[in-house]
Amino acid sequence: MNIARRTLTFMGGFLKSYGPSNIKKLLWDKEFSGGKWNFIDDTVGDCVYPHLHRYLRGGSILDLGCGPGNTANELAAGAYRFYVGVDISEAALDKARRRTLENSRADKNLFVLGDFLTYVPTQQFDVILFRESMYHVPLSRVKTILDRYSKYLRDGGVFVVRIATGCDGKTKYRPQAMVTTIEREFAVAEKAEDNITGATVLVFGPRPPC
Repeated sequence: MNIARRTLTFMGGFLKSYGPSNIKKLLWDKEFSGGKWNFIDDTVGDCVYPHLHRYLRGGSILDLGCGPGNTANELAAGAYRFYVGVDISEAALDKARRRTLENSRADKNLFVLGDFLTYVPTQQFDVILFRESMYHVPLSRVKTILDRYSKYLRDGGVFVVRIATGCDGKTKYRPQAMVTTIEREFAVAEKAEDNITGATVLVFGPRPPC
């Protein structure tokens, strides 16, 4: 029974990252509407926020895999001018929109239903954020996805990636491999590791042309 349960868990995780968009949407909607992810609703004080405040400087942010809208509602209101959050789960976005209305930020927060692996922005941004969502990018496509989104960074704009690379003192292979790829292929401005959460935060941009 335990083997069967572990197999189902593995398959569900695999499909949420690598499956067709319609299957991913069904799985994520089921989990968000069922309350599985309620525990992430409050992340005030997270290690990613100081980096976002530092690089936004009152500008615009694209949040890929935004979930229930934590970043859009926990950032200081004066830290940004305009926010776009993209997520494949309508259930997550419903919660994000409700929170935005409650916080009187409907004039600056926009949420878009879509798979961020294929989403095409309509403007450029000062910061493009992957907050744990990078985990759901196939390892072989990390550079390709970042290269595609690079054209949607404003001059001087940066990517910010927050990803859990450790747990209970042990390194998690795939997230760490993603960090290594980013460090090898892009110009890293900052790297910070949070010992409490096991998260790594990277701030980086495209390498300047030779």
